[in-house]
Amino acid sequence: MLKSFALQKHALERIPGMTQLLSKRPDMFSRNIWPGYYSRAKGATVWDMDGRQYLDMSIGGIGACVLGYADEEVDDAVIRAIQDGVACSLNCPEEVRLADVLCELHPWADMARFARSGAEALAVAVRIARAHTGRDVVACCGYHGWSDWYLAANLAGDSALDGHLLPGLEPAGVPRGLQGTSRAFRYNHLDELHAIVAADSAKLAAIVMEPVRSDLPEHGFIEGVRAVADKTGAVLVMDEISAGFRFCAGGAHLALHATRPDMAVFSKALGNGYAVSAVIGRKDIMQAAQQTFISSTNWTERVGPAAALACIKAYAARKPHEKFFRFGQRVKAAWKDMGERNGFAMHVGGMDAMAHFSIDDPDFSSFKAYFVQCMLEEGILASNLCYLMDAHCDADIDRYLEACEKTFAKMAEARERGGPARRLKGQPALASFRRLA
Repeated sequence: MLKSFALQKHALERIPGMTQLLSKRPDMFSRNIWPGYYSRAKGATVWDMDGRQYLDMSIGGIGACVLGYADEEVDDAVIRAIQDGVACSLNCPEEVRLADVLCELHPWADMARFARSGAEALAVAVRIARAHTGRDVVACCGYHGWSDWYLAANLAGDSALDGHLLPGLEPAGVPRGLQGTSRAFRYNHLDELHAIVAADSAKLAAIVMEPVRSDLPEHGFIEGVRAVADKTGAVLVMDEISAGFRFCAGGAHLALHATRPDMAVFSKALGNGYAVSAVIGRKDIMQAAQQTFISSTNWTERVGPAAALACIKAYAARKPHEKFFRFGQRVKAAWKDMGERNGFAMHVGGMDAMAHFSIDDPDFSSFKAYFVQCMLEEGILASNLCYLMDAHCDADIDRYLEACEKTFAKMAEARERGGPARRLKGQPALASFRRLA
């Protein structure tokens, strides 16, 4: 991997932290082992800078490529859009068609706005909710990105968001004046939301939450959140950036909840890797976008909406969520069985389409890196995460689980002979955000 490692070294000199996305940093897997850069990707196969070929059973473009890499239906639509002109003094008709399709998939919604990334779209949704209510405070549950409105929850103490996905999210650079404007509560902990409301319900503008992450909602939780929103007049926003298009064509809330939100935000799987995001919602709330300034040149380009329309059409026809349920449940059951047979205290969770495991061991970071290393030796990109794509087939799952079987046995042997750290060719994996130098 001479070209890959040379490029990683050069990137450190030119790009702070090496990459634009924390989840793609090589040290999240095993630095000096993880290939880091790709030359080509197709279906579920990736080629690195040195021409090595891998089956990707890891993060699937961090959940963006729900159909698979370089999907022909989506790419053909994008190519046609490019040939007809990506940018123009006029607006592309695809954005109107996409608004229609999203509102048809979600009958509770009347209107849509578009951006190009999930964090942008969430910032738009929060701005609209604040404009609609005339209030400032946001109650948030789950992981919602890097924006000021979200990281403000950590201004009062650096642990407020630790239980939501990534510990160590520093709010450096977030204005101290935003302290108190965002407050976190944990999924399935309705009492924590009630405590936020009790502190000052008159200032609550929005409740922003993921419909599901590692756990399904307990009975009465979502209904209770909806009741709080109704009582306080706050806008209930479902962050569907990760969960959307994993359970059905559209938001996970359609499959999991009888309760409907006031707004929902989509990105990642919406465009199968192309940059597009959407905010949908009730007309009376969405119209508040006209009371504030929300505008961007690149939100009007043609590629994102064209990709989203093609992706939704392909998803509706192929129904990959049915495959995700079958494959994901098989993978999770196999992880648990392999781990326990090899003497590991396993925790397995996550959506079937985006599963994960961890080992209850003080040196889990070394075990994770050794897992990555052994799977690379089998020609498979893998971590303790497994994000499924429609491009995956039964043979891929068979190959992956056979490699996992060998790898868990090697991990058990390493544990008995001094620990996995002694066998690492790279460095232990990071479990959370840390500065990279």
